[in-house]
Amino acid sequence: MEQTLRERAGNACELCGSAEAPAVLEIGPEADGSADMAILACADCSDQISGTTVIEPPRWHCLNETAWSQVPPVQVSAYRVLARLPEEGWARDLLDMLYLEDDVLAWAKAGQQADGTGEDTGVVHKDTHGAILSSGDTVTLIKDLKVKGAGFTAKRGTAVRNIGLIADNPAHIEGRVNDQRIVILTEFVKKS
Repeated sequence: MEQTLRERAGNACELCGSAEAPAVLEIGPEADGSADMAILACADCSDQISGTTVIEPPRWHCLNETAWSQVPPVQVSAYRVLARLPEEGWARDLLDMLYLEDDVLAWAKAGQQADGTGEDTGVVHKDTHGAILSSGDTVTLIKDLKVKGAGFTAKRGTAVRNIGLIADNPAHIEGRVNDQRIVILTEFVKKS
């Protein structure tokens, strides 16, 4: 497996590009020991991903490039790191733009919950019909909403992709409408 990863990654960290002693990092929660569920990562990236050290947001600007990798375990790693940086505008924006296939997105979210980096704060966000919302979901507006301070109205039926949850308020979510990040009340959305 290690040789396959070294060839795929050009013997460098698949996240930041560092050639400084990259090692195999299996991407769980159900890693099977294959290169399809692992990445080559430097010690700094590996320690921050695993939670051994505190996440340093400036370090992860490298994800502006590597988040677009076509390699699923690299995509999953990038998604999980970006999801752990909700206070960083650039990370939220990149997470909003990121597209993952359904199975890869499910893998990324499953790993967040398993390693404790998900948004399991005890606060449950529900749409107008009571469906539980998760970070990264797509919702549809059920009524026209005037957006304060932005000077436009978000129209009924607008799809808001890759939402973010407000950790301390179950009635609020964040999403991008008309290229602006806005806060939306959950009572005005339905899960798609």
